[in-house]
Amino acid sequence: MNKNTQKTMKSIEKLRLPELQARFAEIVGEASRSPNKKFLLRRITEALEVRDREAAVVEETAPGPERVRLTKLSVPELQARYREVVGRDTGSTDSAYLVWKIRQAEKGRIRVGPLERRVDDGVPRDVKVLPLRMTAAEIEQLDAAWKRLGFKSRTEMIRVAVGQYLSGVTDLVPVAR
Repeated sequence: MNKNTQKTMKSIEKLRLPELQARFAEIVGEASRSPNKKFLLRRITEALEVRDREAAVVEETAPGPERVRLTKLSVPELQARYREVVGRDTGSTDSAYLVWKIRQAEKGRIRVGPLERRVDDGVPRDVKVLPLRMTAAEIEQLDAAWKRLGFKSRTEMIRVAVGQYLSGVTDLVPVAR
């Protein structure tokens, strides 16, 4: 642990729990509601040591003076660097997270480039997914019923049953698709 880290830890050890939790989130990059001061201090120490080691590696492997330490950049500069390295925008304003994410991208540990998402053309979808929770006993009865009635699957049987119920049909008959 270098002298700056030791100095930082001495000042952090004096903090009260809420202040320590805030400092933990700032340094580690994740929130913690843990009331255990020893745990929080240990994790902060580990994060600072990792940061020191990574800074030493960056300084050793830096090709020249044009290499800027990420921890010295402002949030807008980090966001621009993130856009450049990762290939997409970010809404994050957490500098520790941005530094971590940029380093992960540079090491090839995360996917870079635009995220592929479903195309939303503004047209409402005509199919919706509904959650359905049933007991194990009900599922056993359902499985026996759809097999006995000749349906391809339990989902097909449920779909047909609901459709026929809504249309007023009382006999459950498989519908050819």
